[in-house]
Amino acid sequence: MSLTFPFSAIVGQDEMKLAILIAAVDPSVGGVLVFGDRGTGKSTAVRALAAMLPKMRAVIGCRYQCDPASAGAGCESCAALKGGPGAAKSHLIPVPVVDLPLGATEDRVVGALDLERALSQGVKAFEPGLLARANRGFLYIDEVNLLEDHLVDLLIDVAASGENVVEREGLSVRHPARFVLVGSGNPEEGELRPQLLDRFGLSVEVKTPTDLPSRVEVVRRRDLFERDPQAFTEQWKKQDERVRRSITKGKAQLAKVAVPDAALERAAQLCMALGTDGLRGELTLIRAARSLAALEGDDAVGDAHLKRVAPSALRHRLRRNPLDDAGSTVRVDRAVAELFGG
Repeated sequence: MSLTFPFSAIVGQDEMKLAILIAAVDPSVGGVLVFGDRGTGKSTAVRALAAMLPKMRAVIGCRYQCDPASAGAGCESCAALKGGPGAAKSHLIPVPVVDLPLGATEDRVVGALDLERALSQGVKAFEPGLLARANRGFLYIDEVNLLEDHLVDLLIDVAASGENVVEREGLSVRHPARFVLVGSGNPEEGELRPQLLDRFGLSVEVKTPTDLPSRVEVVRRRDLFERDPQAFTEQWKKQDERVRRSITKGKAQLAKVAVPDAALERAAQLCMALGTDGLRGELTLIRAARSLAALEGDDAVGDAHLKRVAPSALRHRLRRNPLDDAGSTVRVDRAVAELFGG
């Protein structure tokens, strides 16, 4: 089994790492889009997340990793359980982090007829696709801005409903497909379709380090990892374990975090000042701030949490302003400074 580069060993890129942790604590934030230069650790961070996530409890034998606490509301096989929630036998499994390749066919993504069983047994059986494997986990798309339009449309539908519906070849299958969508890409290779862009809760910009010490440290750590992955991973094991514990505590704390009316007003004022469309900006901003508060062990959302997550929650929701040639990040930072002060 090949080892992945440790999450804690990634140099810098603090906003990207924080956004990924926020989504891990609260998947309802809506996923993470990571745009930036090539070779800045985008794919490395996502793959490192898989090795660091706490294990989750799933129904034994379920092809969709359904939660035993909600047996009967997950898939058809779980619905056959008559004892109600909690009656299913369960076990701990790694949280799935599934890659969706750019060249994947629609059958591979949504699932299709199991040809082997159809030919050998004459049975119409469903072969789950990548969406089924990603249920309750993460679906990762590298170079997401190059994804084919028909797959983009499919992902938009599933991301909105949390359910994958397959009607083809005499099959009629409906199964849960709730996942955190994580995409990465290089903006020089093309923009993302607005409909899919809007489905990402957080958007992060990553850049090549410009200071000498950081660049040297990146190269040094990568070289050490490639020469002896086992020893390097062991060296960072304690740091990754601390992050894993913080995710576990954050998940437990999330429901207890209060969101005062003052925080709701601040979020609405910020979105109004920036002119964001709809109310998804406010919702994402509050969810991300609450997740950050849980991650840090705080009891309530405050200005400090809102300020930290505002750029990643709002920068991709701004309209183009022909009278303002400043980048979206600059506009968010400026609005935050005017509203919160400093």
